[in-house]
Order: sequence, then C-alpha cells, then structure tokens
Amino acid sequence: MHAKTSLFAALAVATLGLYGAVAQAAEVNYMASLTGAETMPDPVKTTAVGQLQLVVSADGKSIRYVLTVKDLINPSAGDLHLGPAGANGPLVVKLFPVGGAAPKKGPFSGVLAQGTIDAGDLIGSLKGEKLDALLEELAAGNAYVNVHTTDGVEPPNTGPGDHPLGEIRGQIVKQ
Repeated sequence: MHAKTSLFAALAVATLGLYGAVAQAAEVNYMASLTGAETMPDPVKTTAVGQLQLVVSADGKSIRYVLTVKDLINPSAGDLHLGPAGANGPLVVKLFPVGGAAPKKGPFSGVLAQGTIDAGDLIGSLKGEKLDALLEELAAGNAYVNVHTTDGVEPPNTGPGDHPLGEIRGQIVKQ
C-alpha cells in the first residue's frame, strides 16, 4: 500500500507540475497607437491615426498582427523598426505590402495589414535570428511601427498622403 501511495503522490506532483507549466505559457499582447505627432525626426500634421495589435503565441514561435488605420491617404508601406521612443531605428519586419499586396491610392480606413510573423520574416539587423531576438526588443519597449505614404509625385512631404519616410508612428507597448 505504501508503494501505491508513493506512486500516487509522485503522479500528483508531476500532474501539478505539468499544469503549472501549461498555466504559465500564455499569449502575450502588445499594442501601438499611431499618430503623426510620433513621427521622427519631425512630427507630421495629419488627421490620420492607426493601431497595431500584436499577439505573441504561447510558445513564442509566432506573432499574429493586425494593423488598422483611419483617414490615411496613399498608404505605401507599414514596417516594424527597432528603436526607443523619440528615435529612429532599423527596419526589421515588413507588415505592408507583403504577399502580393500593393500600395493603396487615395483615402483608406480599415485593416491595412494582418498576418503572422515568424523568424523567417525578420530582415535587416535581425535577419537570420530566432524570433526571440524580436521578442526581447518588444519586451524592452524598443520597437515601433511606422506607416509610410506617397502620392508618387515629386517633391515628397507636400502634405497628408505624401510622407515617404512615415506619416504615422507608434511605440509598441505590452498590454
């Protein structure tokens, strides 16, 4: 009987340990609110705004994202960059356009991009790294999203819908 009790106790401890490990593994959420005021090196006067939602999978192998914008004209690109608030940094993930999507012309409101990021999507200074490298930067608050616009006519930066270096930007923070 003592052997059965010991076996039961060992199974109970193992089960609780497994439950604890499963309970600790959870998705992690990040968000960024994008405005022209956050654009660097100079703020951009625009009524456009946006939001990026990131959900890191429980196993840390992928990140689901949804990038939405409102009142944006001529969105041409949406990117994740490394860098603290108030500073520009290197591009590390293309969010838009990808997968055959094309830049949009004219006014646009709605979901600009959505998908999943994994290690194979990392570019620039993170190319060839594991996704953990990006996750560490996100956790440290060292990443932002930037949405670029262009009307395709020189000169650039003539007003809303024509900011090739970025019209709206937001620092990514943990929720």
